[in-house]
Amino acid sequence: MIPILAGFLVGAALLFAGVTLAALAFGTSFAERLMSPRPGITQTLAGVLAWTLALIAPGALVIIGLARIGGVLERLAMTRPPRSQLTAFAKTLPDEFVAATKVQLPDGQVIPELVVGPHGVAIFEVLPPPGLIRYVAGRWEIRLDRRRWLPTENPLERAARDAERVRRWLAAEDRDFVVKVHAALIAPDTRVTRTAACAVITRDQVPAYLGSLPPQRSLSPSRREHIVEQIRQTVSG
Repeated sequence: MIPILAGFLVGAALLFAGVTLAALAFGTSFAERLMSPRPGITQTLAGVLAWTLALIAPGALVIIGLARIGGVLERLAMTRPPRSQLTAFAKTLPDEFVAATKVQLPDGQVIPELVVGPHGVAIFEVLPPPGLIRYVAGRWEIRLDRRRWLPTENPLERAARDAERVRRWLAAEDRDFVVKVHAALIAPDTRVTRTAACAVITRDQVPAYLGSLPPQRSLSPSRREHIVEQIRQTVSG
Protein backbone atom coordinates (compact mmCIF):
# COMPACT_ATOMS: atom_id res chain seq x y z
CA MET A 1 0.00 0.00 0.00
CA ILE A 2 2.91 2.39 0.70
CA PRO A 3 4.27 2.21 -2.90
CA ILE A 4 0.76 2.88 -4.21
CA LEU A 5 0.38 5.91 -1.92
CA ALA A 6 3.82 7.18 -2.91
CA GLY A 7 2.94 6.82 -6.59
CA PHE A 8 -0.27 8.77 -6.09
CA LEU A 9 1.55 11.57 -4.25
CA VAL A 10 4.16 11.82 -7.00
CA GLY A 11 1.45 11.98 -9.65
CA ALA A 12 -0.48 14.62 -7.71
CA ALA A 13 2.70 16.68 -7.23
CA LEU A 14 3.49 16.57 -10.96
CA LEU A 15 -0.06 17.54 -11.81
CA PHE A 16 0.02 20.43 -9.34
CA ALA A 17 3.39 21.61 -10.67
CA GLY A 18 2.10 21.58 -14.23
CA VAL A 19 -1.01 23.59 -13.37
CA THR A 20 1.05 26.04 -11.31
CA LEU A 21 3.57 26.62 -14.11
CA ALA A 22 0.75 27.17 -16.59
CA ALA A 23 -0.84 29.72 -14.27
CA LEU A 24 2.47 31.53 -13.81
CA ALA A 25 3.21 31.55 -17.53
CA PHE A 26 -0.16 32.73 -18.81
CA GLY A 27 -1.86 34.31 -15.84
CA THR A 28 0.86 36.72 -14.67
CA SER A 29 3.22 39.31 -16.15
CA PHE A 30 5.70 36.58 -17.06
CA ALA A 31 5.07 37.07 -20.78
CA GLU A 32 5.54 40.83 -20.56
CA ARG A 33 8.91 40.41 -18.90
CA LEU A 34 10.15 38.34 -21.82
CA MET A 35 9.19 40.97 -24.37
CA SER A 36 11.58 43.80 -25.07
CA PRO A 37 11.15 46.66 -27.58
CA ARG A 38 14.60 46.03 -29.05
CA PRO A 39 15.77 42.56 -28.03
CA GLY A 40 19.33 41.53 -28.69
CA ILE A 41 20.47 38.11 -29.81
CA THR A 42 20.94 36.93 -26.24
CA GLN A 43 17.54 38.23 -25.17
CA THR A 44 15.91 36.67 -28.22
CA LEU A 45 17.43 33.25 -27.52
CA ALA A 46 16.51 33.50 -23.85
CA GLY A 47 12.97 34.49 -24.77
CA VAL A 48 12.58 31.60 -27.21
CA LEU A 49 13.88 29.16 -24.61
CA ALA A 50 11.65 30.59 -21.90
CA TRP A 51 8.57 30.47 -24.13
CA THR A 52 9.39 26.91 -25.15
CA LEU A 53 9.59 25.85 -21.53
CA ALA A 54 6.46 27.82 -20.68
CA LEU A 55 4.49 26.08 -23.44
CA ILE A 56 5.86 22.54 -23.11
CA ALA A 57 6.72 22.03 -19.44
CA PRO A 58 3.24 22.57 -17.92
CA GLY A 59 1.54 20.27 -20.41
CA ALA A 60 4.21 17.60 -20.02
CA LEU A 61 3.96 17.68 -16.23
CA VAL A 62 0.17 17.47 -16.35
CA ILE A 63 0.26 14.50 -18.76
CA ILE A 64 2.89 12.65 -16.71
CA GLY A 65 1.01 13.36 -13.48
CA LEU A 66 -2.29 12.10 -14.89
CA ALA A 67 -0.59 8.99 -16.27
CA ARG A 68 0.99 8.32 -12.88
CA ILE A 69 -2.35 8.69 -11.08
CA GLY A 70 -4.02 6.47 -13.68
CA GLY A 71 -1.42 3.77 -13.07
CA VAL A 72 -2.04 3.99 -9.33
CA LEU A 73 -5.79 3.57 -9.85
CA GLU A 74 -5.14 0.49 -11.99
CA ARG A 75 -2.96 -1.03 -9.28
CA LEU A 76 -5.67 -0.33 -6.71
CA ALA A 77 -8.16 -2.14 -8.93
CA MET A 78 -5.81 -5.11 -9.10
CA THR A 79 -5.37 -5.29 -5.33
CA ARG A 80 -9.06 -4.92 -4.56
CA PRO A 81 -10.51 -8.20 -3.28
CA PRO A 82 -12.82 -9.83 -5.83
CA ARG A 83 -16.54 -9.72 -5.15
CA SER A 84 -17.94 -12.89 -3.64
CA GLN A 85 -19.34 -15.15 -6.33
CA LEU A 86 -21.47 -17.22 -3.94
CA THR A 87 -23.30 -14.42 -2.13
CA ALA A 88 -26.04 -14.25 -4.76
CA PHE A 89 -26.62 -18.02 -4.59
CA ALA A 90 -26.14 -18.76 -0.89
CA LYS A 91 -29.79 -18.13 0.01
CA THR A 92 -31.06 -20.16 -2.94
CA LEU A 93 -29.10 -23.31 -2.11
CA PRO A 94 -30.93 -26.18 -0.41
CA ASP A 95 -30.44 -26.61 3.34
CA GLU A 96 -27.96 -29.44 2.77
CA PHE A 97 -25.52 -26.96 1.20
CA VAL A 98 -23.48 -24.57 3.34
CA ALA A 99 -21.33 -21.81 1.81
CA ALA A 100 -18.34 -20.17 3.48
CA THR A 101 -15.89 -17.45 2.44
CA LYS A 102 -12.34 -16.62 3.51
CA VAL A 103 -11.60 -19.97 5.10
CA GLN A 104 -8.13 -19.80 6.63
CA LEU A 105 -6.20 -23.06 6.78
CA PRO A 106 -3.63 -23.84 9.49
CA ASP A 107 -0.76 -23.06 7.08
CA GLY A 108 -2.11 -19.53 6.59
CA GLN A 109 -3.55 -20.13 3.13
CA VAL A 110 -6.98 -18.54 2.68
CA ILE A 111 -9.57 -20.29 0.52
CA PRO A 112 -11.75 -17.57 -1.04
CA GLU A 113 -14.99 -19.55 -1.18
CA LEU A 114 -16.20 -23.08 -0.66
CA VAL A 115 -19.44 -25.03 -0.39
CA VAL A 116 -20.07 -28.09 1.76
CA GLY A 117 -22.81 -30.41 0.55
CA PRO A 118 -23.70 -34.00 -0.31
CA HIS A 119 -20.80 -33.97 -2.78
CA GLY A 120 -18.26 -33.23 -0.05
CA VAL A 121 -16.50 -29.89 -0.42
CA ALA A 122 -16.15 -27.69 -3.50
CA ILE A 123 -13.74 -24.77 -3.48
CA PHE A 124 -14.07 -21.82 -5.84
CA GLU A 125 -11.42 -19.40 -7.00
CA VAL A 126 -12.01 -16.44 -9.31
CA LEU A 127 -10.01 -15.64 -12.43
CA PRO A 128 -9.19 -11.90 -12.63
CA PRO A 129 -10.63 -9.91 -15.57
CA PRO A 130 -8.89 -10.32 -18.96
CA GLY A 131 -7.34 -6.87 -18.61
CA LEU A 132 -5.40 -8.00 -15.54
CA ILE A 133 -4.35 -11.54 -16.49
CA ARG A 134 -3.50 -13.28 -19.74
CA TYR A 135 -2.22 -16.56 -21.13
CA VAL A 136 0.55 -16.17 -23.72
CA ALA A 137 3.30 -18.43 -25.03
CA GLY A 138 2.31 -21.26 -22.73
CA ARG A 139 2.38 -19.28 -19.50
CA TRP A 140 0.13 -17.06 -17.39
CA GLU A 141 1.00 -13.42 -16.79
CA ILE A 142 -0.49 -10.78 -14.52
CA ARG A 143 -0.49 -7.08 -15.33
CA LEU A 144 1.85 -4.95 -13.23
CA ASP A 145 1.09 -1.59 -14.82
CA ARG A 146 0.20 -0.13 -18.22
CA ARG A 147 3.13 -1.74 -20.03
CA ARG A 148 4.56 -4.48 -17.85
CA TRP A 149 3.35 -8.05 -17.34
CA LEU A 150 4.88 -10.52 -14.89
CA PRO A 151 4.70 -14.33 -14.90
CA THR A 152 2.22 -15.70 -12.38
CA GLU A 153 1.04 -19.06 -11.14
CA ASN A 154 -1.33 -21.07 -13.29
CA PRO A 155 -4.74 -20.33 -11.70
CA LEU A 156 -6.07 -23.83 -12.44
CA GLU A 157 -3.06 -25.46 -10.80
CA ARG A 158 -3.39 -23.11 -7.82
CA ALA A 159 -7.06 -24.03 -7.36
CA ALA A 160 -6.22 -27.73 -7.59
CA ARG A 161 -3.45 -27.36 -4.99
CA ASP A 162 -5.78 -25.44 -2.69
CA ALA A 163 -8.32 -28.25 -2.99
CA GLU A 164 -5.62 -30.72 -1.99
CA ARG A 165 -4.69 -28.51 0.98
CA VAL A 166 -8.31 -28.55 2.13
CA ARG A 167 -8.49 -32.33 1.73
CA ARG A 168 -5.34 -32.85 3.82
CA TRP A 169 -6.58 -30.40 6.45
CA LEU A 170 -9.89 -32.21 6.81
CA ALA A 171 -8.14 -35.59 6.85
CA ALA A 172 -5.89 -34.44 9.71
CA GLU A 173 -8.87 -34.63 12.09
CA ASP A 174 -8.42 -38.43 12.25
CA ARG A 175 -11.84 -39.28 10.84
CA ASP A 176 -12.85 -42.72 9.64
CA PHE A 177 -13.71 -41.36 6.19
CA VAL A 178 -12.08 -39.20 3.51
CA VAL A 179 -13.83 -36.06 2.31
CA LYS A 180 -13.93 -35.49 -1.42
CA VAL A 181 -12.79 -31.98 -2.37
CA HIS A 182 -13.53 -30.52 -5.81
CA ALA A 183 -11.93 -27.43 -7.38
CA ALA A 184 -13.52 -24.94 -9.77
CA LEU A 185 -12.23 -21.75 -11.37
CA ILE A 186 -14.86 -19.06 -11.98
CA ALA A 187 -13.99 -17.24 -15.21
CA PRO A 188 -15.72 -14.57 -17.33
CA ASP A 189 -16.28 -17.27 -19.96
CA THR A 190 -15.32 -20.89 -20.56
CA ARG A 191 -12.58 -20.28 -23.12
CA VAL A 192 -10.07 -21.36 -20.48
CA THR A 193 -9.61 -25.11 -20.83
CA ARG A 194 -10.49 -27.13 -17.77
CA THR A 195 -8.16 -29.78 -16.39
CA ALA A 196 -8.77 -33.13 -14.77
CA ALA A 197 -8.25 -31.54 -11.35
CA CYS A 198 -10.07 -28.23 -11.85
CA ALA A 199 -13.33 -27.32 -13.58
CA VAL A 200 -13.87 -23.99 -15.35
CA ILE A 201 -17.30 -22.39 -15.00
CA THR A 202 -18.92 -18.98 -15.21
CA ARG A 203 -20.59 -17.27 -12.29
CA ASP A 204 -24.06 -18.20 -13.54
CA GLN A 205 -23.06 -21.86 -13.79
CA VAL A 206 -22.26 -22.23 -10.08
CA PRO A 207 -25.66 -23.74 -9.07
CA ALA A 208 -25.65 -26.17 -12.00
CA TYR A 209 -22.06 -27.16 -11.24
CA LEU A 210 -22.89 -27.94 -7.61
CA GLY A 211 -25.89 -29.97 -8.71
CA SER A 212 -23.77 -31.98 -11.15
CA LEU A 213 -21.25 -33.16 -8.55
CA PRO A 214 -21.83 -36.79 -7.56
CA PRO A 215 -22.90 -37.30 -3.94
CA GLN A 216 -20.44 -38.87 -1.54
CA ARG A 217 -22.24 -41.84 -0.03
CA SER A 218 -19.99 -42.04 3.02
CA LEU A 219 -20.78 -38.43 3.95
CA SER A 220 -23.79 -38.70 6.24
CA PRO A 221 -25.61 -35.58 7.52
CA SER A 222 -23.88 -35.85 10.91
CA ARG A 223 -20.46 -36.16 9.30
CA ARG A 224 -21.25 -33.22 7.06
CA GLU A 225 -22.21 -31.15 10.11
CA HIS A 226 -18.83 -31.90 11.72
CA ILE A 227 -17.09 -30.60 8.61
CA VAL A 228 -19.22 -27.46 8.58
CA GLU A 229 -18.40 -26.78 12.22
CA GLN A 230 -14.68 -27.23 11.59
CA ILE A 231 -14.84 -24.77 8.70
CA ARG A 232 -16.82 -22.20 10.67
CA GLN A 233 -14.13 -22.13 13.33
CA THR A 234 -11.50 -21.09 10.79
CA VAL A 235 -13.36 -18.47 8.78
CA SER A 236 -11.21 -15.31 8.75
CA GLY A 237 -12.75 -11.90 9.16
